[in-house]
Amino acid sequence: MSTELINALQTLKEKKWIDLTHTFGAETPRFNAFKGLEKTTLFSHDDGFFAQNFAFAGQYGTHLDAPIHFVRDARYLEELDLKELALPLVVIDHSKDAAENHDFTIAVEDILKFEAEHGEIEAGTFVALRTDWSKRWPDVEAFNNFDADGNPHAPGWSVDALKFLFEERHIKAVGHETFDTDSSILYRQNNALLGELYVLEQDTYQVELLTNLDQLPAKGAVIFNIVPKPEKASGFPVRSFAILP
Repeated sequence: MSTELINALQTLKEKKWIDLTHTFGAETPRFNAFKGLEKTTLFSHDDGFFAQNFAFAGQYGTHLDAPIHFVRDARYLEELDLKELALPLVVIDHSKDAAENHDFTIAVEDILKFEAEHGEIEAGTFVALRTDWSKRWPDVEAFNNFDADGNPHAPGWSVDALKFLFEERHIKAVGHETFDTDSSILYRQNNALLGELYVLEQDTYQVELLTNLDQLPAKGAVIFNIVPKPEKASGFPVRSFAILP
């Protein structure tokens, strides 16, 4: 038995672990084109064992999007390497901005301000945008945040900010607390999720609908994105968690 590996595991277990994943059900927030989760009991304990059937969209609850989700002929979920799913974690906090402006869209200058305080964002990291939007879960109305005209308002990334992170800082993946990568206002302006398309065009993944980012430091934690391995899947609910330094 490898003493070095066992000791490393013991060290990790002595740290604080933070669950970054929402519990989801039939009535929790979801992309409005998807049906709610359908859960049926196949066998009960009266039959000798308890088994259930679940039916839901791959992008349901806290979930991981594989490149194929937006990019034709790109990698499926099963093709992601295990080591891609465990990364150093950077959390950029704009929760106050998002509270004051529900259409807040993070820009390159915001990232540079973060780096002035916390140091340059390292290559190979997972960068999460904290907006505290997850605190609206599981209130569907609050999470969607529609205005009187039926337009949603939620914060998100700008394409320029994403390009800076991937092309200048060479990060590996991103995550956020909302349904989409792009802020709602940018989606309406472009009539497309250009930020999400850009991320997945980098042959990498993103995690949407994260939670508990308010319990993490700006730097020093690591994130694990543990996801099932269905065949030819564009995405799937994920169990994301962080280990604090």
